[in-house]
Amino acid sequence: MSVIHARLSSVSYDIHIQKGLLYTLGSQIASWYKGNDIAVITDSTVDQLYGSTMENVLTNAGYKIHKITIAPGEQSKSLINLNYVYNKLAEAEINRGNLIIAFGGGVVGDLAGFAAATYMRGIPYIQVPTTLMSQLDSSLGGKTAINLKVGKNLAGSFYHPKGVYIDPMLLETLTPRAYSDGLAEAVKYGAIKDAELFREMLHAASLEEIKDNIEEIIFRCCSIKNTLVQKDEMDKGERQLLNFGHTIGHAIEKYHDYQKYTHGEAVSLGMLQITKNSEALKLTEKGSFEALEKLLAKCKLPTEMPQMDITQLSVIITHDKKTVGNHMRFILLRSLGNSYIHQISKDDIKSFIV
Repeated sequence: MSVIHARLSSVSYDIHIQKGLLYTLGSQIASWYKGNDIAVITDSTVDQLYGSTMENVLTNAGYKIHKITIAPGEQSKSLINLNYVYNKLAEAEINRGNLIIAFGGGVVGDLAGFAAATYMRGIPYIQVPTTLMSQLDSSLGGKTAINLKVGKNLAGSFYHPKGVYIDPMLLETLTPRAYSDGLAEAVKYGAIKDAELFREMLHAASLEEIKDNIEEIIFRCCSIKNTLVQKDEMDKGERQLLNFGHTIGHAIEKYHDYQKYTHGEAVSLGMLQITKNSEALKLTEKGSFEALEKLLAKCKLPTEMPQMDITQLSVIITHDKKTVGNHMRFILLRSLGNSYIHQISKDDIKSFIV
């Protein structure tokens, strides 16, 4: 088992990575959780695939399970679903002495984490991510959130889990599209902080070769994120490098009402668009866009921006959390593996997205 230690000013926890970990989860939790009740928050897709396994593993370890199931998809990160989860936690009489498990992809992790952070002012929880996106990125770092009508992840909190338990075997049931969705974040990590990882993926003979090395890729991405979070827990400085491609990506998702593009697909387009323009402005080393485009295509991710109303897209972008006063912070590449924060005026947004 690979273990990454997250040591923060307010809390410490471990990130465990091992194939088959789901089947030993009960005994792992039992080493530190001495309560009786566990609320498992999941979505209907994960529940159908692995719900009975999770329930058996925890029941055999002596726990009483309360399952809370939501619909899959980004639209489930809503105030309506948050209220639904609150009510289910209340019905199950979950309290601060109990445990919540976020068992699913990024949507479940964000929603369950925010519910854990705010219900009774904080219930301990762990992350058991089931998608590549959540295993190498969203399940660690302590960001929890739901979406509002005007934008993505606008209501949330920083609330760290007691642990993250990553089982790469769960990826075997992902659709090809969902797998590629997660690879967008792996490409991001290589682009912002690990040129060697980027080159290894770029020069892989095929997508299958990349998949064959996925456990190592997960470990390297989690290690990068953990380092950045430990330096900047509250996301006020260097941690913002993790937003490469996300400002435009989130706007693309919102523009299409979370129906046309997955998160990874939208981030893929966001990384390409910002790099195309920053390279044209001589803010990024020449050739970075071409290499990025080639790798994203290899990962079966979109590489052509859709036709959109740029004025409307710009308005959506200005609602992003990275807006401070009349300025925004975009993450740019100096070169592959070397990223930085670039502050621009709201008036100049179109020069980076057109």
